[in-house]
Amino acid sequence: MDNTQNRNTFSSSFGFVLAAAGSAVGLGNIWRFPYLAAKDGGGLFLVIYLILAVTFGFALLTTEVAIGRKTKQSPLTAYKNLHAKWGWLGKIACIIPMMIMPYYCVIGGWVLKYAVAFVTGQGASAAADSYFSGFITSSVSPIVYTFIFLFISCYIIYRGVKKGIEALSKILMPILVVLIIGISIFALTMSHTDDSGSVRTGLQGLKIFVIPDFTGLTLNSFMITLMDAMGQLFYSLSVAMGIMIAYGSYVRDESNLVKSINRIEIFDTAVAILAGLMIIPTVFVFMGREGVNASGPGLMFVAMPKIFAQMGIVGTFVGALFFIMVFFAAITSSISILEAVVSSFMDEFKISRRRAVVYEGGFALLLGILVCLGYNALYFEVKLPNGVTAQILDIMDYISNNILMPIVSIGTCLLIGWILKPKTVIEEACKNGENFIRHNLYVFMVKFAAPFLLVILFLKSLGILNF
Repeated sequence: MDNTQNRNTFSSSFGFVLAAAGSAVGLGNIWRFPYLAAKDGGGLFLVIYLILAVTFGFALLTTEVAIGRKTKQSPLTAYKNLHAKWGWLGKIACIIPMMIMPYYCVIGGWVLKYAVAFVTGQGASAAADSYFSGFITSSVSPIVYTFIFLFISCYIIYRGVKKGIEALSKILMPILVVLIIGISIFALTMSHTDDSGSVRTGLQGLKIFVIPDFTGLTLNSFMITLMDAMGQLFYSLSVAMGIMIAYGSYVRDESNLVKSINRIEIFDTAVAILAGLMIIPTVFVFMGREGVNASGPGLMFVAMPKIFAQMGIVGTFVGALFFIMVFFAAITSSISILEAVVSSFMDEFKISRRRAVVYEGGFALLLGILVCLGYNALYFEVKLPNGVTAQILDIMDYISNNILMPIVSIGTCLLIGWILKPKTVIEEACKNGENFIRHNLYVFMVKFAAPFLLVILFLKSLGILNF
């Protein structure tokens, strides 16, 4: 453990919780969570997600943070530090954020574009049908915004753990929470009268989100909802992509790991729910139940600008706050993705933070440009095993999230659950005498339940299992 003595650390448990929560609170929570909830029966998805968060998600999060603190290493080197024959798992865990970072910066660039549009009073233009497709298919503008987003992320990581990651998290996370709560309250108080004279309110939209809808529920649809909720946890908790191992390696030995993990769970779940409160009632008020069900992945960049345009003058202000909030969330996540790679380069190749940032930043920019060109000069379509018609971005997302992340999680469960045994993680989590209340649950999840669910998710992603 060469880097143990001089390794950077978070200044406090609070700093670690904010940084880890910042990583978790990204586009996955604010963009993906609401449309999956709308698609999968609202409250039913929410209930399943909450159950999985305190069982399945808890086990994966605890394992990765404990591995990081125990080894004081990044994902690339942590696994071989634990077991010499399992170094291959660390390599995959490092490849994942390297693959995610380029297209995450592209999407972050899209968010920045919309934030600039609303801040400069161009919200009405952003609501036009052709605005989003016109932007992403242009040859230069998406690349410029991708570069700006990537540069901001690289600068923060270059400043290091305390002055970069922790300092930014302490500023942005409170602002982020205030904005999300403010917009959520505003969404719940809205009402709109449609052309037929019917009045729709934000509180009616809230019912769609929190009350389970069992209409037409079958075993197949339940399994789809279960797999969607489980897949969402990867995004929400930032597990299986090396991030929590890297962040765990910066946690002081005297910190209460159990309490910190509980706080991250609460913080992340609360923000995911607030994102649903913010978006689903808003879409319902202006577009009805059909609009909620049909919005899908285009919800943030197509549906939301149209809704803000219908609000009149106040819509420009709310739209600006919304996209600034989403931009902050995207940045706090992108720096965690970047740090997983940078720390890996530093630990494996013994290079400076500056050189590691330059190498990964250059690599991410090149691939990011390819992703941008995938919507114009390099456009093509291919059918993926999960049935999605994909371009370059979708292919990278599929490989990283649907194939590599389940492999890392299954491998981690096998290594900790059956080879090194769960006591490896439990002893690390309780090294200061902490009370690990969910001890038995953790053992059951990491040895049996989590690997079983992960294999099902993996087979579904490959198109072998169909519900």
